[in-house]
Amino acid sequence: MFFNQLKFIESMLLKMKKTTIIFLGIVIGFLSVPQLKLQAQDTLVGKYGEDSTNCVMNNSLYYEFYRQWKQSKYKSPAWKDAIKPWRWVFLNCPKSTKNIYLHGEKLVEELIKNESDKAKKDKYIDTLMMVYAKRIEYFGNEGYVKGKWGSDLYKYRPEAYEEAYGLLKTSVELERNESEGSVLIYYFRSAEKMVKAEKLEASVLFDIYDQTSEIIEYNIRKYKAEGNEKLVTRWENVRNNIELSIEPYMDCPQIVSIYTPKFNDNPENVELLKKIAKLLDKNDCDVPLYREVVEKLHNLEPSAESAYLLGKMYIKLEDWATAAKYLEQAIQLYEDDNDKADARYLLANVYLQQKRYAEARSQCYEYLKVRPDEGKIYILIGDLYAMSANQCIDEELKVAYWPAVDMYIKAKNVDPSVEEQAKNKINTFSLYFPAKEQLFFRDLKPGDSYTVGCWINVTTTVRSSD
Repeated sequence: MFFNQLKFIESMLLKMKKTTIIFLGIVIGFLSVPQLKLQAQDTLVGKYGEDSTNCVMNNSLYYEFYRQWKQSKYKSPAWKDAIKPWRWVFLNCPKSTKNIYLHGEKLVEELIKNESDKAKKDKYIDTLMMVYAKRIEYFGNEGYVKGKWGSDLYKYRPEAYEEAYGLLKTSVELERNESEGSVLIYYFRSAEKMVKAEKLEASVLFDIYDQTSEIIEYNIRKYKAEGNEKLVTRWENVRNNIELSIEPYMDCPQIVSIYTPKFNDNPENVELLKKIAKLLDKNDCDVPLYREVVEKLHNLEPSAESAYLLGKMYIKLEDWATAAKYLEQAIQLYEDDNDKADARYLLANVYLQQKRYAEARSQCYEYLKVRPDEGKIYILIGDLYAMSANQCIDEELKVAYWPAVDMYIKAKNVDPSVEEQAKNKINTFSLYFPAKEQLFFRDLKPGDSYTVGCWINVTTTVRSSD
């Protein structure tokens, strides 16, 4: 019997590598020695099932064909030869290796892709779902696998959106910041179908948007810090996809109509207040509900975020003193430097309105320590200088326009997204440069180095308007 098995194996392995044949020979020889077989029986049965010889044989058979298929960049027909031995391993020794499931996903998806008969395709889809279920049963990693499971279920059976939603929801709750971008997209899409079928309230979409946005921003920050532009772009695409999906629902009247009753029913629910405040702020909804919610939130649980939102609210009301007070609080309370930078940018603009130019520039300098390549901050510093031109006059020359233009040039050089805005400002304020004649009478000429005094106190280059 054993020699018949060996003969069969040799005939099946004609196309395989010599190393694989040698390996199988050793394993089969090992299993054929009675004493050694008895010693290893318990271990082998646990991993390879009752028929360990056939398990090892079929594992090697399917893998060799799978490897050929993979080496051809999944273009050769070798996958067809892998299916039968893979299926045997999947059914008879499911604990033998996780590769059964990793490779099985691709093999079964290839079956689905190449099948035109609907009934057969449905059975293959069932098989793929079983692959995911068995992978969790034998090798765990529930959160990650349910993400793949739910995504493929939604992709191959859109009508099963409710089941897909449950799988994807579990996946995101377990994986959190480790969630795959595609999982977040399918999670939102399945939830949207649930809402349209009136199986969920529309507010769930805002909850999911808030949840997924935090995950997306975490990953964008992470890969920016690592300098991985490819993954930054990938996550930005995920963000764009979800924002396009939520856009039809991001209507201020609709948000207000959904959340006003919730707020009235539970006005001291801090988590609810945070959610409403974020949504209204993100959509720039200047409505009474926003002001009421933010003030209530800050009274119940003063935090960096509530102080920041109050600062933004008072900017809209043009109450600069109150806005400054809350933004200063936010900067003190925030722990994350990026959050501080956002608050500093707003505070610098508030100080500009208050003509507190030196303090505004200090906030800009702190911002640059975190984000040195953002042009908008250089434009703001340039505006501070330009607005000081009537104040910082030297021998009747409005010298502040020179460093202002320096900042606009810096802005367009570091950040192409503000290039047009910077050029317009350069053209505008260059008109206010003194004529060469004015420079001559002050013993100056274009190109000279010049230190602007006043609060600005920077060295720049002399320029003329002609």
